[in-house]
Amino acid sequence: MGTHLSRQLLARGERVRVLDLKAPTQPLAGVEYVQGSITEPQAVEAATDGCQRVYHLAALSGLWGPDKKAFLQVNRDGTRHVLAAAANASVERVVHTSTESILIAMGRGRGPQTVNEDTQCTLAEMAGEYCAGKFLAEQEARAAAEAGQDVVIVNPTVPAGPGDHWLTPPTRMMLGFLNGQYPAYLNSSINLADARDIAQGHILAADKGEVGQRYILGAHDTHLGELLEILGSLSGRQMPKRTIPYALAYTVGVVGEWLADHFTKKPPAAPLAGVKLAGIPVRFDNQKTRAALDWHPRPLRETLSDALADYQQRGLLEVAKATSA
Repeated sequence: MGTHLSRQLLARGERVRVLDLKAPTQPLAGVEYVQGSITEPQAVEAATDGCQRVYHLAALSGLWGPDKKAFLQVNRDGTRHVLAAAANASVERVVHTSTESILIAMGRGRGPQTVNEDTQCTLAEMAGEYCAGKFLAEQEARAAAEAGQDVVIVNPTVPAGPGDHWLTPPTRMMLGFLNGQYPAYLNSSINLADARDIAQGHILAADKGEVGQRYILGAHDTHLGELLEILGSLSGRQMPKRTIPYALAYTVGVVGEWLADHFTKKPPAAPLAGVKLAGIPVRFDNQKTRAALDWHPRPLRETLSDALADYQQRGLLEVAKATSA
């Protein structure tokens, strides 16, 4: 999302400075890159100095990590540093990037949930450490807005599309299915949005958003089985037909995460938080966001077609797995 956002800001004639842990493999011409972490207040202050707007996308993502405290240190505490630096630098507006996962409540059973911009959950209802850290980060953004700082919040759903150079979890999931690594799937609901549209949504929130308001940047409610059908039709590859019962997926998640925590220290195949989130059918109602920001995300097939072309160009699709269309 950050790369697409930088491109779109440059296209508007904006000067762009990016704070990141390391330099990009393909730097964008015209972007000033600053190496550092949002956990380092001095680095954040230096990167923020002279900025008119701050887009806070940095986070520790992923639904599992070997260091559980890092989710708070990066997501909650890092957000505090960004907000403080922006206030000290007299930044006109901060756009805080939250996530859709904090809108899905655990502990209410596995019945369907409909969420919108006014949905409220509690810390106890978060699915895991990542969700808890992002929940507390959004609370920091809300508190800053209530205290008078110009902050708006965006909650992207699952990003898809071309240009994912770091291979984030959604891209790794789709590549796993496309390359035949997963023989079955848990037929969960998922809301997808093109990363390019999410980037545009950030800019629209900066231009049109109201202080302290939340905007859900989600486009397409889809069952995973439907997503696989589209990927299969576009790629000509065989997608799995078998589904996994939730109870089995949950058991695998518990065992896999215990092994990861105590022995392998490597991400489990199915993080327990992901299984919990996938076990609840969710519909995202963001008509308020679309009307307020005049945001019009593109069709899902276009996003997936562009993503497949990008995977092919980068050599990420295993030729041996291809079948006739």
